[in-house]
Amino acid sequence: MRIVFMGTPDFAVPSLVALHEAGHTIVAAYTQPPRPAGRGKKLQRSPVQREAENRHIPVRHPVSLKDAKAQGEFAALEADVAVVAAYGLILPQAVLDAPKHGCLNVHASLLPRWRGAAPIQRAVLAGDNVTGVTIMQMEAGLDTGPMLATARTPIEDKTAGELTEELAEIGAQLMAGTLEDLAALHPVSQDDADASYAPKIDKAEARIDWSHGAEAIERQVRAFAPFPGAWFELDGERIKVLKAQVIAREGKAGTTLDDALTIACGYAALRPTRIQRAGKPAMDVDAFLRGKAVPAGASVG
Repeated sequence: MRIVFMGTPDFAVPSLVALHEAGHTIVAAYTQPPRPAGRGKKLQRSPVQREAENRHIPVRHPVSLKDAKAQGEFAALEADVAVVAAYGLILPQAVLDAPKHGCLNVHASLLPRWRGAAPIQRAVLAGDNVTGVTIMQMEAGLDTGPMLATARTPIEDKTAGELTEELAEIGAQLMAGTLEDLAALHPVSQDDADASYAPKIDKAEARIDWSHGAEAIERQVRAFAPFPGAWFELDGERIKVLKAQVIAREGKAGTTLDDALTIACGYAALRPTRIQRAGKPAMDVDAFLRGKAVPAGASVG
């Protein structure tokens, strides 16, 4: 097939690789433009752009697809299908209609649950037992199109970062198989009554509120690991919690219960096991406590 690939972050790269290695012709890779990042704010190419260039796939990064010129250039590629994975731009109807078989999306949830920008984090926060990937025929609505294929995986104690890597690989193989069987697949409409929305993560959500139950806070830690990182303040310093465990102890919320940094919550307690101080690499809590003793009864914010 002649494929236009549209994606930007690491999540999209396995799908690009799988389609290229399956022998499809990737006529172009659309991705977000290079953005300033890191020290010195040098322009950084997206993960998809780097992978596409390594494979000698032409790269395009229009700022918008709303103008007629960009839409005409897209249509001129005469693609059989466009494959979209976390691209980052809304596709106008002219773009959706241009490929012979339309545009197919690799979405990291079991639709119609968690439509929107942050399905993995929202599934973890909500305490869902399973998540997965849906291959969807795109239409004008936000993740509302008919479904062609799904695959499931248990969430267990995985972080959002770990799930993202796992779902990226699952989605890549599911999309490759979908294209292979495309003529035989029958799209299934989503039931809007079962839909839920996964809005983009606001950094303000990452601050830990110790009045909440320990299980909810532990999910918050996993949902925001590695980014933006659930955090609290200790002696005026911001501490990100990357891993933690629930402890069956009670006390005044926001107060340490021992010298192992076990912190009382609204219900039960949480013991961070891996943390990150501002401007420092991640470290185990035991190593942190060797350099900074935190006695029982200390208050955290």
